[in-house]
Amino acid sequence: MQYAVGAPLPPPRGPLHTQGAGMSMNWTPHPGQPHPPRAPHAPAVPPPPPAPPVPAAPGLGGWPAPAPHQAPPAAPHPSSPTPHSGDITGHIQLPPGALVPVPSNATPDAAHAAVAVLLIGPAGAGKTSVARHWADTRRVPTAHISLDDVREWVRAGFADPQSGWNDHSEAQYRLARRTCGFAARNFLANGISCILDDAVFPDRPVVGLGGWKRHVGPGLLPIVLLPGLEVVLERNARRTGNRRLSDEEVARIHGRMAGWYGSGLPIIDNSQHDVATTVRALDEVVARGLASPPSW
Repeated sequence: MQYAVGAPLPPPRGPLHTQGAGMSMNWTPHPGQPHPPRAPHAPAVPPPPPAPPVPAAPGLGGWPAPAPHQAPPAAPHPSSPTPHSGDITGHIQLPPGALVPVPSNATPDAAHAAVAVLLIGPAGAGKTSVARHWADTRRVPTAHISLDDVREWVRAGFADPQSGWNDHSEAQYRLARRTCGFAARNFLANGISCILDDAVFPDRPVVGLGGWKRHVGPGLLPIVLLPGLEVVLERNARRTGNRRLSDEEVARIHGRMAGWYGSGLPIIDNSQHDVATTVRALDEVVARGLASPPSW
C-alpha cells in the first residue's frame, strides 16, 4: 500500500488507549477481527503466613522491643596469658618476685647477664651519672630507673624532703619505690636489665633495703657508691633546683652513709674515678655478685 506525501494516514483498525506512564493498553478489536490470544495466567502464589505477633515492650508506646544482640564469645588469642592470681603486665606474666636466673653451667658476665642493680649513695656521689652511663654502654638492653625522677612525677603537691621529712613525703617516697620496683620487674620479665639509684640509709629500715627487695625481688644486687665528703660537696655545688642541698645536709647524709661499711655490701669509692672508670668498676662488682650473690 502506498500513500501520497502529505496525505493523512488512515485511522487505526482499532482504538488504542493509553493510561499514564505505565502504557496500560485496552485493546478494542475491529469488527471481523478475532480477539488476540491471551497470555496464560500464572498460577496463583499463596500469600506468606503472617508473622507471629511480637509483644510490645512496656513503656515504649507499643513498639516491639528489638531482640537482644548476642555476639558469639571471642576465641582467646594464642599470645594471651592464662588468667591467674599473679601480676600480669602487657602480654608477659611477671615472675613471682625473682629475677631471671643465670644458667648454672654459664659463667656470669656482667656485660651480658640480665640483672637488676640498686646503686646506693649520698647526694653528690654520682649515682645518676654512673647508672645512666652503665645502662647506655651495656651490650644487652638495659634501663635506668631513677627514684628521684619518679618522685618528681608528682608536680602539684610534691612533698619536697628539703622542707622536712614527714608522713606526706614518706608516703610519696613509698609510692615512688613501688612504682620503680614494678617497672624493674616488668623490664626483667621482658628480658631487659635495669639499674636503679636511690639514697638508701643503713639506719632507716622503714625506707631501706627491705622495701626494695620486696618490690623488685631477692635477686636485686645492692651496690654502694661512696666517695669522700669533699667530692660530694663539690658535686652538690654544681647542682640546681631542688636537687641541690645545703652543705650541712650533704655532710649529714654522707655521715649516715658511712654505716654501710661493715654491712657486707660492696662499696665503690669513686673519689678519684671519672664516670667511665666507675662504670668499669661497677661491671666487676656486678660480675662478682652474679657469681656469689650477697646475703642481705
